[in-house]
Amino acid sequence: MGQVTDTGAASLGACVAHVLGVDASEVPGDGEVGLRQWLAGRGRGLVPVASPETFAWPGRFLGRRRGSETWAVFFGVPPGVVFDPAAGQDGGAELEVAFVLAEHDPVRGTGTGRGDEGAGVVEVIAVSAEAEGPMTVAPSAEAVAGRGLRGDRYERGAGTFSDPRGRGYDLTLVEAEALEELGSSGVGIAPAEARRNLVVRGISLDGLIGKRFKVGEVECFGQRRCEPCAHLERLTRPGVLRGLVHRGGLRADVLSGGEIRAGDRVEALDS
Repeated sequence: MGQVTDTGAASLGACVAHVLGVDASEVPGDGEVGLRQWLAGRGRGLVPVASPETFAWPGRFLGRRRGSETWAVFFGVPPGVVFDPAAGQDGGAELEVAFVLAEHDPVRGTGTGRGDEGAGVVEVIAVSAEAEGPMTVAPSAEAVAGRGLRGDRYERGAGTFSDPRGRGYDLTLVEAEALEELGSSGVGIAPAEARRNLVVRGISLDGLIGKRFKVGEVECFGQRRCEPCAHLERLTRPGVLRGLVHRGGLRADVLSGGEIRAGDRVEALDS
């Protein structure tokens, strides 16, 4: 999404709202990072079109005309404008950039995991001081509001994916059951090797997306899935990426500080 300028972000957000059928006030219009993460929390993303000037798509897509910084929604073959938040543009101008709004996984969707009710428990706490550095298991860790676990690379803003403009980098969690299933498939890794801060048992982490929850006395907010990637597989072993698709865990913000200990309860605060 590097081609989205800050000036055009508001109109792009309005176009996304139109396609999703939500109020424009719900969609971040202040830049690429916020919009990308908002979409990720809803299991969607913007797929760039390689040759927008010749793109043919029977459904709706987002486009920016050459020489313009604002966006519109296009439809049909050949495409025409069906929604333009900056009405009055030249409808015949050539498209310079285009995106299709797509689900992350049209086959598996974005369900709420196993749908477990009640509370879970923290089994493992792990931190790493450096990006790609070894994870250290500890019996407890101090959670710092708005930052993460004291001494972890993300608390220091030094993680591989750290971004001062983004959310969901404070704390990562993964289900112990997902790692056990990975092991049963022949791709076993130690809990800390998953490179998540907390390994928890007995609760569906997908069910915490978009909700406030507590780990012990620390209040958090579930932002989006922490999907596996080629980076994680490179640091572990082949097969980890495939085995953890939609089971890679949760990215969360830390809303209040405090101590997190192994054995602490994990439970949703929102209904």
